[in-house]
Amino acid sequence: MFPTVARLELDDLLTQLVERAQDVLATQSRLRGLLQANRIIATDLRLPVLLRHIVEAATDLLGARYGALGVVAPDRTLEEFVHVGMSDADVARIRYLPTGQGILGLLIDDQRPRRVDDIAEDPSAYGFPPGHPPMRTFLGVPIMVRAEVFGNLYLTDKHDGAPFTAEDEELALALAANAGVAIENARLYHESQQRHLWMTASAEITRLFMAGDPDALQRLAQRVLEIADATFVALALRAEEPAGDQARVAIAVTAPPTGRRPAQDGLDQSGEEAVSRAGRRIPLEHTLTGRVLTERQALRVDNAQLDALPDERTEHTGPLMVVPLVAGIDQCDGALLVGRDHGSPAFTDTDLTLATSFAGHIAIALELAHAKADQERLLVLADRGRIARDLHDHVIQRLFAVALGMQDLAQYENPSNSDRITSYIEDIDATIKDIRRTIFELRSAHPTRAARLRTALEEISEDIRPALGFAPTITLSGPLDSVVDDRLADHLLAVAREALTNTARHARAGTAELRLAVDGDAVTLDAVDDGVGIGDSTRRSGLDNLRTRAEIVGGSYTISTPPGGGTHLHWSAPL
Repeated sequence: MFPTVARLELDDLLTQLVERAQDVLATQSRLRGLLQANRIIATDLRLPVLLRHIVEAATDLLGARYGALGVVAPDRTLEEFVHVGMSDADVARIRYLPTGQGILGLLIDDQRPRRVDDIAEDPSAYGFPPGHPPMRTFLGVPIMVRAEVFGNLYLTDKHDGAPFTAEDEELALALAANAGVAIENARLYHESQQRHLWMTASAEITRLFMAGDPDALQRLAQRVLEIADATFVALALRAEEPAGDQARVAIAVTAPPTGRRPAQDGLDQSGEEAVSRAGRRIPLEHTLTGRVLTERQALRVDNAQLDALPDERTEHTGPLMVVPLVAGIDQCDGALLVGRDHGSPAFTDTDLTLATSFAGHIAIALELAHAKADQERLLVLADRGRIARDLHDHVIQRLFAVALGMQDLAQYENPSNSDRITSYIEDIDATIKDIRRTIFELRSAHPTRAARLRTALEEISEDIRPALGFAPTITLSGPLDSVVDDRLADHLLAVAREALTNTARHARAGTAELRLAVDGDAVTLDAVDDGVGIGDSTRRSGLDNLRTRAEIVGGSYTISTPPGGGTHLHWSAPL
C-alpha cells in the first residue's frame, strides 16, 4: 500500500501528465489547422478570392465568429474590406463598411499585433454603427508584403467566449506571414496576366492599323476599356497647324458604371455623349493632356473631377491615368486617357507602366501606318502621272488627228453627210476636253471636290446605265470645289441618283443629261430627258424625297415638261 501523501503526489503527476498531453494534442491540432489554412490560401491566385480564403481560414483556425481583412490605401485608410461571419441582413443594416477609424485605425498607424478583451472598454474604440452586431474580444495582426503593410487581419469573438491568447496571436501572425507570401504571388500572377493582355492587344491593334482597318481606333478604345477595367477611354491626337496648341479627341468610348464591358458599338446609355466628344478640342495649356504631351511622361490622378477638364473625363470619372503616345525621342503625337468611376480602385504604378508601354507600341504602329499610307499614295501619284502623260502624248494627239482629217473630209461631202461628220467632230472635241480635264485631275495631288463629284456622278451613271439602256451625259460648270461642302454634296448626289432612277423606270427616254453648276449664289442640278413626260401617276414618293431634301437645305425644287417633250427636273440650294 502507498502512503497517502505519496498517492496524492502521484495523482498530481498523472493529472499534470494528462494536461500536458492534452496541450500537446491541442497544439498539434492547431499546427495541423495552420497547415490546412496555409494550403487553403494557396489554392487560388485570383486576389479577390485569395483575400476571402485568408479571412475564412483565420476564423476557422482561431475559432472566431467574425473575421475581416482590410486593405490599406496610400492615404492610410481602408480601400477594401473583406469580411465573413455577418449575414446579408446585417450588412444591409450597417450600409457603410469601416474605413479605418478607432481600433482599426490604431493598427494601421502602429503595425504591431493588438489584443483587446473588451472592445467597448478600450479607450480608442470608435463605436459601432447602428445595426452592427455586438462584438467583444478583438485580435488584429498586420499582413506584410515585401516589408510593406498590405493590410490587417481582424478577428473578433471566439466561439467559447474566452479572450484571444498569446498563442492565438502567434498563430495569427504565422498565418498572416504565409498570407503575405500568397498575396505577393497573386499580385505577380495578376501582373503577368495583365502584361499578357496588354501585349496581345498591342499586337492586335498594330495589325489593324497596318491593314488600314477603318475601325482600328474604335477597337483600340474598346480593348483598353476591357483590359484596364475602365469606364472611360479617349484618344487625343495633337492637332495639325495652325491649331498646334490643341489636341483633338479622335475617339471616346464609355461603359456603364456597373458593367465592365462596352456595348457592341462601344457605347452605353452615355453613348451620345461619347460620340459628341469625338472631334472636340483640348487646349494644351494648363491641362493634363497638354502636360503629358509636353513632358512625355505618364501621370495619374485619384480624382479627375478636380484635376481634369470635362473633355478629359466623364461626370462620373474618379481615378484617371493619362499616358503619352511617344514614337521617338522628341516626338509625342497624342495621349491615351483611361478613367474609372468614383468608388473604383485607383490605378497602380503597374497599371501606369503597362498602359505606357502599350501606348508606346500604338504610337509606333500609327507612325508605320502613316508611312505605309504615304508610300502607297506616292505609288498612286506616280501611276497617275504616267497615265496622264500617256493620255496627253498618245490618245489626245490621235483623236486630234482624226478630228482634223474628218474636218478636211467634210469639205468634199454632200451637205447631209457633212452635217453628220461635223457632229462627230464636235463629239471628238468634247471627248478631248474631257480627257484634258481628267489629265489635270490626275496630275493634282489632291483631287478637287468638283473632281470627286464628277467621279461620284459617273459611278451613279454606271450603276443606272443598264436600266436606261444608254449612258447619260454629265456636265459640270462653275467653282464647285470651293463652294460645295460635303453635306451639300451628299444631297446633290442623292438627288442625281433619284432623278436618273426615275428616268430609267418611267420615262422610256432615249437621252438623258445631268447638269451640275454654280449659278450666282446657288448650286443647281438639272436632269433633262426626252421621254414620255411626267404623266398622271399618283405615286410621288421619290419626288417627295427630292422636295424634302431641297427644304432641308433651304432650296427649291421644280419639275416640268419642256416644249419639245420629256421631263426637266430643276433642283437648287443656296450657297
